[in-house]
This record gives sequence, C-alpha cells and structure tokens, in this order.
Amino acid sequence: TAGVKKDIEKLYEAVPQLVNVFKIKEKIGEGTFSSVYLATAQLQTGYEEKMALKHLIPTSHPLRIAAELQCLTVAGGQDNVMGVKYCFRKNDHVVIVMPYLEHESFLDILSSLSFEEVREYMFNLFKALRRIHHFGIVHRDVKPSNFLYNRQLKRYALVDFGLAQGTPDTKIELLKTAYSEDQQGSCLQTNPIVALGNSVSVTSPKQIAQHSASKAADRRSSSLSKVQMKQGRGEKEDSVHHSVQRSVFGERNFNVYSSTYQENSSTKLIKQSKIIDVSSRKLITKKKIISTKTVSNGAARKAASGCPLNLLCDCYATDRVCSVCLSRRQQVAPRAGTPGFRAPEVLTKCPTQTTAIDMWSAGIIFLSLLSGRYPFFKASDDLTALAQIMTVRGSRETIQAARTFGKSVVCTQVVPTQNLRTLCEKLRGTNSSSKRSQGEGPSRSENNTALSVAADKPCAPETLGKQIQHLQSFQEGDGALEAKAADMKGWDQVPDEAYDLLDKLLDLNPATRITAKEALLHPFFKDIRL
Repeated sequence: TAGVKKDIEKLYEAVPQLVNVFKIKEKIGEGTFSSVYLATAQLQTGYEEKMALKHLIPTSHPLRIAAELQCLTVAGGQDNVMGVKYCFRKNDHVVIVMPYLEHESFLDILSSLSFEEVREYMFNLFKALRRIHHFGIVHRDVKPSNFLYNRQLKRYALVDFGLAQGTPDTKIELLKTAYSEDQQGSCLQTNPIVALGNSVSVTSPKQIAQHSASKAADRRSSSLSKVQMKQGRGEKEDSVHHSVQRSVFGERNFNVYSSTYQENSSTKLIKQSKIIDVSSRKLITKKKIISTKTVSNGAARKAASGCPLNLLCDCYATDRVCSVCLSRRQQVAPRAGTPGFRAPEVLTKCPTQTTAIDMWSAGIIFLSLLSGRYPFFKASDDLTALAQIMTVRGSRETIQAARTFGKSVVCTQVVPTQNLRTLCEKLRGTNSSSKRSQGEGPSRSENNTALSVAADKPCAPETLGKQIQHLQSFQEGDGALEAKAADMKGWDQVPDEAYDLLDKLLDLNPATRITAKEALLHPFFKDIRL
C-alpha cells in the first residue's frame, strides 16, 4: 500500500546505511514499540538471503535497547531463541537485523493442529524458556506471536525481548541495572487488596514507564552501530487475529475493584458504611461502594491527601475503599506484558516477579491449544482478568495463593475450580477415550449446564457466582464423536499427563509453579528426546 511504501522510504532516510545492503520488500509486523520489515540482502556468493528488519521506535530508551541486544547476544542463536545478524544505528533510530523465519499464524492453524504437533510445539517452547531462564532473563511477553512456528520445517523461534527483565542473579549485566531501578520504583509500604464486589466499575492501573520517552540527550549515550548482535523483539500481536475468533470469555463487567491498605495488627473488619473524608468531613458518598474511577481521577485522592499516615484503615477485607487508603501512594510493580497472558502475581501487582510468570503464559498457550480456543482470556483490565482466571482455577484457590505473595483477595461468591480435561474437551468438542482417574472431577454431562454460553452483559451481584462460570460452548454435531481416529488427529486420546502438566503450569502460586527445566522432564514428553 501507499502507507507502507511511505514508511519504507522514511526508514531508508532515517537509517541510510540500509540502502546499500538491503532491499526492503514489505512490512510484515507492527507493534507498540517497533515495526518489522521483510528485506533481502545480497550476499558475496551472489545468493539473496531473506532478513527481518526490526525498526525500534525513536523514543525507546537506550538502556532498554542495549539490554535487549545483550540478552540476545548472550542467550540467542540456539535452543529456539532466534539469533540476530546485525544492528544499525543512526542518531535515535535503531534497526535490528534478524534471519527471516517464515511462520504460520497461530490462529490460522489452531484448529488443524494434531495433538502430536501440539506436544512438539510445547516441548520446543520449554526448550527456549529453559535457555533464557538459565541466564536469568524474564521474557515477560510469552505468547503465540512471539514464538514463531514453521509447521513444515518444524522450526521454532522465541522472539521479542523488548520487555525482558532480569532476575536478582541474572547473567545479563544491563538487566541488573534495569532490575535495580524496578526495585527502587516499587512501593513496598502498601499491599493492595483485590475485591470482587457489587456494582463497581473498573479502571486499569497505569502502565509503568518501562519504555518511557526519553530526551535526545539521553539517547546520545548509546553507541550501537556496526555491532554483531542476536535477535530482537518480534512483531506485536496482530490486531486482526483478535477479532477473527471470539475468546472463551467476552468483554463484560465482572464487578471488581482494587484498593490499597496498610497492614496493622489493630486493623478491624468494619461493616460497610458511608465513606467520610477525615480531612474535610464533607465528602460523603451516597452509595455504599466507591467506584475505582474516583481513585483514578485523583479527585478523592487529592481531597484525602491530608490524612495522617498513622490513621487506621477501616476497609480492609471489605468491598469498599476508605479515604485513608485513598490518601496513600499506589503500589508500583512491573505489569508489562500482553492482556490474557499475565500471571496472577502480575495482575495483583506483586513487586517480586520471577521467571514463573513466563511459565504461566506458556500455560495459557497450552490451554488454548488443548481447548482449541484463542485468545482464551480476554479482559479490558487486570482485575477482570483475575476474575476470569478464578472461573477456571477457583476463587478459594486464588485467595489462598495470593496470601503466599502478600496479597488479599476478596470475592463475594465462591467460584469452584473447573476440571481442566472436561473444560478443554467441552470447548474443543471432543470426548477423550482415556480413562479418568478417580476423583478427577465431574463428568462431561454434569458440566453441560456449568459451561453454558457466556452473556456479554454486566452481571448483578446476586448472580456473579453463576455468571462468572459461564463459558461459551463449542460443540460439534453428533457425527464428530463418531469420526474416525485419523480424522481426530489424536484429540480423542489425550493422556492424563497433558492435563497434569497444564495444571502445574497454571499453578496460582509462583513459588510452586513448574519450571521450564522441570517441564521438559515431565512424563508428557517421555518419548521426546532433548
């Protein structure tokens, strides 16, 4: 198109070194922080090689760019982590050159994948995660579009390290600096309480400024030209793919909100009552519950800013936010990543986040593969996302896990845990012939009503427990159950080990969640060699 041609011309102007080396053919991806182009390079042998050129937005912080490149210099090039050929820089424009891997769209092939292909896909994903986790790299954005898959050649590549962070013992020097800055920016004085309550609208927490715009003077300190590097951030999720297939969960109000509190031994549970601003004694709400929009617009927070810090909070473990909590600073914690793939500890703003968040994201990918539904989760904010996780993993289990990392979650209804096999078979429309172990969960027929179509409308408080369990049914005709085994592509014989691995990946407690190294040794991969 004319727009793409104009972008290519601008790229040539911004980085003139590219003109003599590459012929840029087309734009193949565009995300928040970069654009990716397909180009050919004329080699000395006379052969033209396809390359992927990733142009980072000029406002990317030089430290983040350098850290991304260092991640790929150290960890890239093997175990399904894409390598990088070159890096070009002119002023504040940076272009990372990578080998081009032709790959299929995850959504396009999801329904046609055989069970064996899914097993190989997950095995190779864990190989890539084991590699980067060995170096103390937390990817933070594991999702299908960042794990390229060539179905015919059976080649895989983990890309996009633009959001990567380091563990405390990371081997990536530049990530150590980023880790220190993230820790200093975290507000550890307050712990958020996440509540599922009545008639409360939701606003998303502010995105932390990991890729905040920097001045030109800050960028001059970075010298990245003519450096042999390895792989960069891949293209962002294609927005077109989101609209093609509906997610298991629709966009609807789950009636949730968050607040902050300061733990105190004398904190008491007080019955819901009117909210009074202790600084002015004039701000009184007409409703029993305060909307988080009040929190986000800053008006109530500003009005309550005069509250002494030694005042006791009287809203802990209730479905409202008191003026004392409104006067306190909001907690800051890393939450970068793609909606639908964020782990519970990310959604609840846990300051300490480990490589376990990548394993949760891998679990969401596995859930999509087993259920045949993508995206599986789709929520407009973090707390709605947490409520959706509860519908699969259970409210009591979520509350218990949150306590392990210093968070309090309040839910007005008890939401039971779904049986993963029953859930996936229901959504995929298959009936596994493998024997279920005793006590595994309710039968397929018993879940027909529980997994009914979800209504895309706000749910009343009294029906929250029922509405939150509703899932869109995905059933095929009776003929599908009588199809030949060859046509089922192994989906009629999914072993228990698959759902055991899925359960360990979707462990709500990051401390006990399975690691990539452990996942590769799981019985699910017993006949696949490393």
